[in-house]
Amino acid sequence: MIADVCTLIWKEWKEIFLQRSNYRGGIISLALFIGVSGIFLPIQFKSEWLTSPIDLFIWIWFSIFLVLSMVTDAIAGERERHTLETLLASRLSDQAILLGKICASVIYGWSVAILSIFVGLLTVNVIDSQPGFQVYPLPIFLGGIVLSFLACVLMSALGVLVSLNAPTARSAYQRLSTVLVVLFLVPVLGINLLPASAQQSLQLFLVNFNLNKTILWAAIILLFLDSGLILAARVRFQREKLLLD
Repeated sequence: MIADVCTLIWKEWKEIFLQRSNYRGGIISLALFIGVSGIFLPIQFKSEWLTSPIDLFIWIWFSIFLVLSMVTDAIAGERERHTLETLLASRLSDQAILLGKICASVIYGWSVAILSIFVGLLTVNVIDSQPGFQVYPLPIFLGGIVLSFLACVLMSALGVLVSLNAPTARSAYQRLSTVLVVLFLVPVLGINLLPASAQQSLQLFLVNFNLNKTILWAAIILLFLDSGLILAARVRFQREKLLLD
């Protein structure tokens, strides 16, 4: 089982970086992600970058978009290239195929997020010459690693579900990216539409909120959502139905 999953992970990575026509776009996305979150923003904020909770949001947001670009091709792309039938006719079990697809995109997005975390740390220490080696506070460091992983799992499982029902990889990407943009814009626009008193109360809450508890609850919620989406994908992923599709 593990060997089959690893085989499929290697297949996905080899295709995305070596064979598919959009591999240059993937390399560019990686460079932009690391350049922005690992170099540009740390240079702007200097030592404040290491202590700001905003880091968590940035690492999660960019990493799920990396996962999005890969996972939407998981099933819809195979169907579009007419390779889905060959894959489903192989000796690999449904569970191995599903886990391989999910794990390939999760490791891809999560590893880049971790790389960005450490590149940002080095960038701050290089450009902000304070005594001693500066590090992230433990809650932000652990929160970045754990939450980015859980967010990548969430997007990967959701992407597989969407890809199962999408005719093309582009349509799957458009559906998921639209959802993400809406989820991002609605809170931002909603905050701007709040009365001034409500905005002040929200600012006061953000100043005094407990970061450790927030990270813990976010991890619990993401873990619950991840479990539900993986279970739903497992139920939906049946090669007989996919072949008939």
